Amino acid sequence: MPADVDELVVRVADVCAYKWDMLQNRPHAFLISAFAGGAFVVFGSMLALSVSAGVSNNLAPGLANLLMGLVFMFSLVIIMFGGMTLVTADMAVGIIGVFHRRISWPLFLKGILFGYVGNFIGSMFFMWLLSKGGSYASSTWLLQAHAMAVNKTGMPAFEIFAMAVVCTWTLQTAAFMYIKANEDIAKIAMAAYGPLAFVAGMTEHCIANIGFLALPLFQQDLWIKAFAAVSDQTPIMLHWGFAQYGWAHNQLYTILGNFVGGILFVGVVFQLVSHPQRVAELYKHKTRTMLKM
Repeated sequence: MPADVDELVVRVADVCAYKWDMLQNRPHAFLISAFAGGAFVVFGSMLALSVSAGVSNNLAPGLANLLMGLVFMFSLVIIMFGGMTLVTADMAVGIIGVFHRRISWPLFLKGILFGYVGNFIGSMFFMWLLSKGGSYASSTWLLQAHAMAVNKTGMPAFEIFAMAVVCTWTLQTAAFMYIKANEDIAKIAMAAYGPLAFVAGMTEHCIANIGFLALPLFQQDLWIKAFAAVSDQTPIMLHWGFAQYGWAHNQLYTILGNFVGGILFVGVVFQLVSHPQRVAELYKHKTRTMLKM
């Protein structure tokens, strides 16, 4: 039988305790898991790019987004079942741990920082490696990757922030439902739904965007040649900075939005809905450190 909300928040706190214990006692293992988690996320970015290139909006508006979401959902399934670290999941999980006094605020923030660093390195390394292969060097994929990056980096700051809030609101609710479920089929469904929802819904995820934006930046010289062959317009150049069309411009406001969405609209909501006395009773009769994830 699935856990009720009171048992769920205790399970989430257990997950938090396990993850932050790894951070404190085996930081190298935590960073390796974050490296792998970042790479696994941009597996999804790679697959999303490969299936969406060449799909015309005139064919069916939203079809490319649906195809991207259907292949991207593979990424969170392997992260959750593999026990790897994804910083956006840790935002919601960690705040429950703070409420349950399993970790302190400084330790919570340390985990978010280390998780992001590991995810960043894993995502960047994977996309750099991908850029060295020939599969995404043809004009179809170069043009699609650049167009997606222009759309993401060209938005005003508040638009990026708002869609990032929506992203972790949907994604981390699904992650909590993964923890709530007992059967593997149900867990797979919940782990798959989160990425499907945030990609098909055109929202902003900080780690996925590392991949979506880094690849066209790594390949921008190739893109210039491909663009010149099909258009005589002035090209929009991407860059790594904080101005419009910059990698850091999107990343900054996406991180802030993901932080608010995961903490305020998921972690805080589930904590407030849970019954404090029933949660206290669960802890009083608790005999295991970890409930089933």
